Amino acid sequence: MIFDLDMIKKRYSQFAERVDKAKTVTGKPMTLAEKILYVHLSDFDSVREYKRAEDYVDFAPDRVAMQDATAQMALLQFMQSGRSKTAVPSTVHCDHLIQAKVDAATDLNVAEDVNSEVYDFLGSVSDKYGIGFWKPGAGIIHQVVLENYAFPGGMMIGTDSHTVNAGGLGMIAIGVGGADAVDVMAGMPWELKFPKLIGVKLTGKISGWTSAKDVILKVAGILTAKGGTGAIVEYFGDGAASLSCTGKGTICNMGAEIGATTSTFGYDESMSRYLGATGRKEIADMCDQWKEYLTGDPEVYSDPEKYFDEVIEINLSELKPHLNGPFSPDLAHTIDNMSADIKSNDYPAKLDVGLIGSCTNSSYEDISRAASIARQAAEKNLKAKADFIITPGSEQVRFTIERDGFIDDFKKIGGVVMANACGPCIGQWARPGAEKSLKNSIVTSFNRNFAKRADGNPNTYAFVASPETVTALAIAGELGFNPATDSLTNENGEQVMLEIPSGFELPPNGFDVEDPKFKAPSADGSGVVVNVAPASERLQLLTPFDAWDGKDKTGMKLLIKAKGKCTTDHISMAGPWLKFRGHLDNISNNMLTGAVNAFSDKTDTVKCQLDGEFGGVPDVARKYKAAGIGTVVVGDENYGEGSSREHAAMEPRHLGVKAVLVKSFARIHETNLKKQGMLGLTFVDKADYNKVLEDDTIDILGLKTFAAGTPLEMVLHHADGTEDSFKVNHTYNEAQIAWFKEGSALNLIRKQNG
Repeated sequence: MIFDLDMIKKRYSQFAERVDKAKTVTGKPMTLAEKILYVHLSDFDSVREYKRAEDYVDFAPDRVAMQDATAQMALLQFMQSGRSKTAVPSTVHCDHLIQAKVDAATDLNVAEDVNSEVYDFLGSVSDKYGIGFWKPGAGIIHQVVLENYAFPGGMMIGTDSHTVNAGGLGMIAIGVGGADAVDVMAGMPWELKFPKLIGVKLTGKISGWTSAKDVILKVAGILTAKGGTGAIVEYFGDGAASLSCTGKGTICNMGAEIGATTSTFGYDESMSRYLGATGRKEIADMCDQWKEYLTGDPEVYSDPEKYFDEVIEINLSELKPHLNGPFSPDLAHTIDNMSADIKSNDYPAKLDVGLIGSCTNSSYEDISRAASIARQAAEKNLKAKADFIITPGSEQVRFTIERDGFIDDFKKIGGVVMANACGPCIGQWARPGAEKSLKNSIVTSFNRNFAKRADGNPNTYAFVASPETVTALAIAGELGFNPATDSLTNENGEQVMLEIPSGFELPPNGFDVEDPKFKAPSADGSGVVVNVAPASERLQLLTPFDAWDGKDKTGMKLLIKAKGKCTTDHISMAGPWLKFRGHLDNISNNMLTGAVNAFSDKTDTVKCQLDGEFGGVPDVARKYKAAGIGTVVVGDENYGEGSSREHAAMEPRHLGVKAVLVKSFARIHETNLKKQGMLGLTFVDKADYNKVLEDDTIDILGLKTFAAGTPLEMVLHHADGTEDSFKVNHTYNEAQIAWFKEGSALNLIRKQNG
């Protein structure tokens, strides 16, 4: 079955004409990213050349995807929009709420019981509003999207930062907050600042123990966690063409870890093969017809420095396997240097757990290559010395790899297969002993390795590598093991070596699945009733936020001055808190509990100026809110990096935070703050961060004349009677200022829908 084929045909029918016109208007050859962006302009009739990193542009994405943790809040908001059906094809995927503890069958049964209220809500809302519903166990959203919905040249948004995975099939796929998804589902244009463009030229061909994962681990080491902020990364060159479609997906997936808006590859034979293998040959045939439009122009790739803002070149023939980490996915080590780096940095040398799978590396190719290592290990009388956990990406992948014997290969060396879900990758891992906070090392094929992310233990040193490298290290039980050069002692006391992994780009006998666990919506959902129990602890109907009162914001108190890295995990933790993603008041009890207080270097303890007492951040915020006093959060660089979760914006809004002032923002989080009617501000002079004191009372002036490009003024009233005043920047345009004035973007949508 090909989903939404008529929509795809319509998009391709416009593609060539729109690209040609856009090239005439801009007067130059175009990158693939530019082609897709211009084709998806909301008002193409008014097409003009847009300035990168300056112009805000309205787009019309082809589809929306939501995972169950973020879909709850997105759909609670959509229910207030006044629409009877989504304006574009949309899907919900139940992958985040399944905790990895025992094994696939046991964990799925527990999740269906514990989360039944949420699953029933998501299923009924999907049925009512024409949304495709992928049940628990169907698989991880990004793998399911790649197998079923992604198509070259398309544009989609998704309420998860790793939506960018679909770039592996030549899309512009962008992670957003739920409020952005509501806009698109409600038929409104979707706004994005026109991105910068980073070109990555790949030459040569990977071989040996190197994989596609090592490409993005290398890029992350070059660009760092925020080097791609505000940019689309476009891969090209002979090396790009040599990679599989799912390998391209892996690379695009982890583009989120360099802050990139998204990443993409031009259409090629590997994409055609993947479309055919996943039952979409008709789409591949259309792409073959228009293939020159579904990649960058030859002039661009022959002289990339002229057309990209930055160009990186990587020779895949020279690329080494990498391990990135700990605590940051851009801290790059080659496997050749790992032993020395372990000693110099005092990393725990013993490997406790190896984990493969996740949305980043759970394709048939990934699993087949890892299984080849497990198979030869069993033949050589080796078993995994570390715990070894496998997470298939979808029911289709799981069913096919079981049919082909790969699950048995893993089990023979001690591997345990978990449910087709995110699991440990997002903190849904009931890891025994994690509460003891012992120092230990794990290696995963996941994408993120922030402190406490996988198991809640701040002393878990998590490293990121390819599935085949993870499998080899799990067998060795040593973080510094190099499978290309080091031998192992088997159960007979013999010295043996692992051979180079081998695998299949696509299953030789085709994909197969008995029950993909998909439920199509009713043709007419008008009679479907969506129930939310008033006393529910998991779900809560939303109350619109108050509109701006027309005054400057004065007399506010500093809630917290966050120091250093403050990701959305620090602002709104996942793990056990995922169960409250549909209940704004309950989940607000985790607000900023992971942020480090700059005045004490402690987490979840701030001073309340009302009584001088110290308490948890949410508790102090509730005191101020009860007293009718607004608060301000101050932060450091790249504030809000990581997951797209809008809860990190909605919780502060709910608990009375009026403004967030930082040195710099991660893109998605800044947009999320704007959507919720908050002030997202940045220091003009970053040194002014040091002027903010613990007992400050704060005014923000200039709101009565709030305008694009005009800074606001912040006044700090210190406890000793002195003051500091300085300018603060913002990136609001006139439309976004309207969100602020109405109290939220959703308030404006509801007003426009009558």
